[in-house]
Amino acid sequence: MSKTKSNKDEFIPASNQEKYELLDQKNQEALLGGGEARIASQHKKGKLTARERLHMLLDQGTFQEIGKFVTHRCKEFGLENQRYLGDGVVTGFGNINGRLVYVFSQDFTVFGGSLSETHAEKIVKIMDLALQNGAPLVGLNDSGGARIQEGVVSLGGYADIFYRNTQASGVIPQISGVMGPCAGGAVYSPAITDFVLMVEKTSYMFVTGPNVVKTVTHEEISSEELGGALTHSSKSGVSQFACANEVECIKHIKQLLSYMPQNCEEQPPTYTYQSTNNEIRPGLNDIIPENPNHPYDMRDVIQGIVDENSFLEVHKIFAENIVVGFARLAGRSIGIVGNQPASLAGVLDINASTKAARFVRFCDSFNIPLLVFEDVPGFLPGTDQEWNGIITHGAKLLYAFCEATVPRVTVITRKAYGGAYDVMNSKHIGADLNFAWPTAEIAVMGAKGASEIIFKKEIAAADDPEAALEAKVQDYTAKFTNPYRAAHRGFIDEIIYPKDTRARLIFDMLKNKVCKQPRKKHGNIPL
Repeated sequence: MSKTKSNKDEFIPASNQEKYELLDQKNQEALLGGGEARIASQHKKGKLTARERLHMLLDQGTFQEIGKFVTHRCKEFGLENQRYLGDGVVTGFGNINGRLVYVFSQDFTVFGGSLSETHAEKIVKIMDLALQNGAPLVGLNDSGGARIQEGVVSLGGYADIFYRNTQASGVIPQISGVMGPCAGGAVYSPAITDFVLMVEKTSYMFVTGPNVVKTVTHEEISSEELGGALTHSSKSGVSQFACANEVECIKHIKQLLSYMPQNCEEQPPTYTYQSTNNEIRPGLNDIIPENPNHPYDMRDVIQGIVDENSFLEVHKIFAENIVVGFARLAGRSIGIVGNQPASLAGVLDINASTKAARFVRFCDSFNIPLLVFEDVPGFLPGTDQEWNGIITHGAKLLYAFCEATVPRVTVITRKAYGGAYDVMNSKHIGADLNFAWPTAEIAVMGAKGASEIIFKKEIAAADDPEAALEAKVQDYTAKFTNPYRAAHRGFIDEIIYPKDTRARLIFDMLKNKVCKQPRKKHGNIPL
């Protein structure tokens, strides 16, 4: 190739053919990222490259890259001699199942995926396009954090991203796949997004790493224990999904998006549903145990009502006393919140309240109707809960339901006690329809506890206090621990057989619901 020397001692091609050849060369260089050796190192760790991830995520042949030839501007610490096309992040747009999404995928083979000024600018450009065009944003994170050599401009880049995450919140769905390290300031962008997915054994998130922890607190802890996928999916609740590998993680991202609209102005996608004209599910009649103190799995109720194989549970191993997730009912997307009697009897505690509140607010942001299954004995008592703010955290769930304007339906399967009855999408806080099964118990508290308080003196004065208590419990049970008093008051719209639940929920009467809220800038949720 003959070349002409420029004023900057660079050679440029002289003919059109040479220009095309140079473009081919640059494209190949960009595709290699940090080079073949670093790509091999990435594979050795069990990780895919940034481009391989996007290839799996997007529909074949739909990816269009933006900013492929961007390079960093740093001229210090020897970085002026190390320039890689793309500067450690691949950005662009494409389709997932035929629908437009904007994406960025950090490239760990280039400076460890560290964020520079130009790296941040590329992400910011994609975020702006996603917001302007009303399409979801998917970020695949694999970064060692801020590029230290660039100092404050790198930190400023993070802040630019955080700001746009916040502006986009509730306008477009934002999903973060954490595919490798995500440390320091890098963790806050995923934390603001709607869903965080992590990969077991290869990804981690923390504000300060194990070495800093050891220096400050003298604790010996590994990266996996401190901020691995299982830690954040079961203990902190930072991550909604812990995936066995990157392939599963990408599959979950695609599945998540299938339940969501493109933006807050659209309705969720509706899938073709072939009705059999027989929506009765007899098996539901046998789920509730005869003994009201025996547990059962609320997932069995959910699976018996929603479309087959459509339930995608969110936050499965965090706050297991409440179940949340997406499903389809006659082909329509719905969000599900259900107390879980198989864990802590389904009580509401701090983690369960926060988990459910966040999910409810997401569904309301994106026009996804809410279906609530209620079997709750109350809030978890104890000093640990009170001192750590169960009042404020429980109020988050109450606030989330109260402000939700999407169609809201509640089915009370068994217990609905005390303040938790109010909180779990009761008629009093704006639910559209409330059904109860004949097994429902709607009361201030359980029969035994109530009897011990109401009839304390009578029981103490009785010749046989135990027999007297049992008689009072039976009397209280007959009068109060059933759904009929609530139905008489209109707090329950109808008492239905469990087997008929699916048939009663498949209807169109709420699809055009309009709910106007008082004019305000925004509410002050109890954070």
